[in-house]
Amino acid sequence: MIRALGYRAAQAVLVALLVGVLTFLMMQALPGDMAFRIAAGRYGYDAVNAAAADAVRQELGLDRPAIEAFGLWLRDLLRLDFGTSVISGAPVIDEIRHQLGASLQLAGAALALSLLIGPPVGVLAGLRAGGWLDRGLLVVSTALRSVPQFLMGLILIVLVSIHLGWLPAAGHGRPAHFILPSLTLALGLAAVSARIARDAMAGVAASPFYAFGRWKGLSEGQMFRRHGLRNIGVALVTFLGLQFVMLVEGVVVIESIFGWPGIGHALVHAIFGRDVPMVQGTALLLGLGFVALNAAVDLAAHWIDPRGARA
Repeated sequence: MIRALGYRAAQAVLVALLVGVLTFLMMQALPGDMAFRIAAGRYGYDAVNAAAADAVRQELGLDRPAIEAFGLWLRDLLRLDFGTSVISGAPVIDEIRHQLGASLQLAGAALALSLLIGPPVGVLAGLRAGGWLDRGLLVVSTALRSVPQFLMGLILIVLVSIHLGWLPAAGHGRPAHFILPSLTLALGLAAVSARIARDAMAGVAASPFYAFGRWKGLSEGQMFRRHGLRNIGVALVTFLGLQFVMLVEGVVVIESIFGWPGIGHALVHAIFGRDVPMVQGTALLLGLGFVALNAAVDLAAHWIDPRGARA
C-alpha cells in the first residue's frame, strides 16, 4: 500500500507538470490579442482600446518570451503561489477557494442523488437478472447515457421550469436552485452506476458460494448483507472514482447552463478572458483532485477486498 501511495505521489507531480505545460501552451495558441482580451475583461468591450491593451501588456509583461513566463509560473508554483488573476486582481487561490465550495456543493448533491437512484435499482435488477426490471433498466440507462448532459439540462429547463414553472431555471442561493443542475448531473451517473451494480450483483448471485448460502437456508437479506454487499463493493467504489471525472466534465458545462457560480463556470470565463493564472490554477487543482481521489479509491478497495493487494 505504501508503494501504491508513493506511485500516486509521483503521479501528482507528473500531473502538475503536464497540466501546467498544456494549459500554458493552449492559452498561448488561442487566436487574438491576449492583452486586448484581458483589457476587455477588466473594462468591458465598449471601453477598451489600443492604449488600454498596451497598458495591460506592459503591466503584466505579456511581451516577455513564453518560456520566461512559464518559468516564472513554475517558480511561483514551487513556492505554493498560484499567482494573481489578471482580470479581478485577486489571488488565484482565494478565487478558487470561493468557487470550489459552490462546485463541491453541487457535485456532492449530484453524487448523493445518483447513489440513491443507481446502485439500489442495479442491485434489484441483478438479483432478478432477465426480469422486467432488468430489461427496463437496460433501456432507460442506455437512453440516459446517450443524451449529452447539456441537452439533458436544456430539456429539464424547458419542461420543468418554463412549461410547468415548478423550479427556477438558473440561480444560486436557495435549496430549489440545487434540484435541476444536480438532477442533470445525477441522471447520467445513476445510469452507469446502475448497470455496474447490476452486472456485479448478477455475477455474485450466480456464484457457487451464493447458491450454497441459499442451500443453508439464509434469507435473501442475510445473503446480500453477508456475501453480496462486500463483493459488489469493489466495483462500485472503483466506479465512484470514475464518477469524479464525469462530474468534472459535467460541472464545467452544467454550471454555465444553470448560472452556477462554481469552478467550472469560472474556468470557462477565465478561458474567454485569457486569465492564464486562473486557468492554470483551476486545471491544476482539478488534476490533483483526480489523483487524490484515485488514491482514496485504492485505499477503500484495499480495505474492502485485501486480496487485491496480496495478488
